[in-house]
Amino acid sequence: MSSAFLKGMEEANKFLPTENKLLIDLDAPSYAASAVQEEALDVSPGSGGGSGRGRKNPYEDDELEMEGGRSSKQSAVQGEDDATRDMLYQVMMPSPESCMLQMQKLRIAMQEEAAKNEAVGNGKAKGGRRGGREVVDLRTLLIHCAQAVATDDRRSATELLKQIKQHASPQGDGTQRLAHCFAEGLQARLAGTGSMVYQSLMAKRTSAVALLQAYQLYMAAICFKKVAFIFSNNTIYNASLGKKKIHIVDYGIHYGFQWPCFLRRIADREGGPPEVRITGIDLPQPGFRPTERIEETGRRLGNYAREFGVPFKYHAIAASKMESVRREDLKIDPDEVLIVNCMYQFKNLMDESVVIESPRDAVLKNIRKMWPHTFIHAIVNGSFSAPFFVTRFREALFYYSALFDVLDTTTPRDSDQRMLIEQNIFGRAALNVIACEGTDRVERPETYKQWQVRNQRAGLKQLPLNQEIVQIVRNKVKDCYHKDFVIDVDHQWLLQGWKGRILFAISTWVANDAGPPYF
Repeated sequence: MSSAFLKGMEEANKFLPTENKLLIDLDAPSYAASAVQEEALDVSPGSGGGSGRGRKNPYEDDELEMEGGRSSKQSAVQGEDDATRDMLYQVMMPSPESCMLQMQKLRIAMQEEAAKNEAVGNGKAKGGRRGGREVVDLRTLLIHCAQAVATDDRRSATELLKQIKQHASPQGDGTQRLAHCFAEGLQARLAGTGSMVYQSLMAKRTSAVALLQAYQLYMAAICFKKVAFIFSNNTIYNASLGKKKIHIVDYGIHYGFQWPCFLRRIADREGGPPEVRITGIDLPQPGFRPTERIEETGRRLGNYAREFGVPFKYHAIAASKMESVRREDLKIDPDEVLIVNCMYQFKNLMDESVVIESPRDAVLKNIRKMWPHTFIHAIVNGSFSAPFFVTRFREALFYYSALFDVLDTTTPRDSDQRMLIEQNIFGRAALNVIACEGTDRVERPETYKQWQVRNQRAGLKQLPLNQEIVQIVRNKVKDCYHKDFVIDVDHQWLLQGWKGRILFAISTWVANDAGPPYF
């Protein structure tokens, strides 16, 4: 959910399966070794390729508003029950009507909650203020507590944490829920157990049905992930017009949420679909089969491609370091259109404050050397990667205040799915920012202006935004989502935000060279 989910999306941010369950895989573990492993899959209409049993997985609901459904269901997740299988199918192949129904249900629930709160408020007004909770400024208390933690003033920090916890609650309003999550991070930092707490949260297992329900809620309430996919898929579709072959290099493919609806749309292209080749890049899994998860994604996408009649090839690259992937690993065909796609992944790369040779700069230079037709770069627009704790804490507090407010404005407070998103995605990422340091701190977002400097320094040239795609995005958000979501443009970046705070950004780039020296 910040892929998106805030990757994620994602971020973000992401609802991902692992082993035989679906999990929210916010941050994949890092690996010391640097190895690239590859598995190829070739699926053509009518061929037997890609027919291996792949686990089902939810992907983005159909932002292209195409009608029609599937003629058959794919093989189910191993060991799943009927409820999980039905839920997966609903999430994977929703119709436009089902998407609107989800949004309508959410609005009705919010109206009912508002009416209930108004009735309770009127009752309190008639009966006086007995039993009313003391009003406190939780954000100020959190900042003061962070300052005490930074100076190792344990007595003050402990007292402030006690005050915060008296008024914070995971079931309260947006500010109270935010304070609960941030207090957990401060307590872990004060105790020196941040990394252990974070790893225990990463290992937490949640049922597949609960995660899929939370995913549906997120997509109905929040536009951020949908906007990124609309922008990316339309950009790639336009690049494929008149072309016979298209090659998509996807950094952080995970389970391929983005691609089934793209394959469905391109199948109906005038003149027939092109051959689509996807190179899925992701971190290897620990154990004897490091590429297993990435290969399963390829088999699943191959099933979709065969069903839609799209010629399809897939390569899986398990790279312990994303900056280690080079042009030579991609088997680029001179006749194909090359698209590099990155949805919020580079925020987890280390920067100059940790290592001298920045992996962020290295991966951008490698992308330039790939000579892509288009590099689609989506980023989490955050300022909380600073090495100074109080500064970082303050910026993270402002950023996550907006995210918690989004849910408080669009989602009922008694929603179990909302609590899962807040605790398993937002809260876990915030704890990493607050309580972890060095290589254990993997949440390191930068602003779009910082990324613009990095991209240009790496030899990339920014492309102007396609105004037609920008208008499609604006219309989608205006027609389907809350009025306080922000869609804006600055320095050729498409910006997404909430009540004036910019939270995500996306732009397109090409290599700033005369031409590739490889052909």
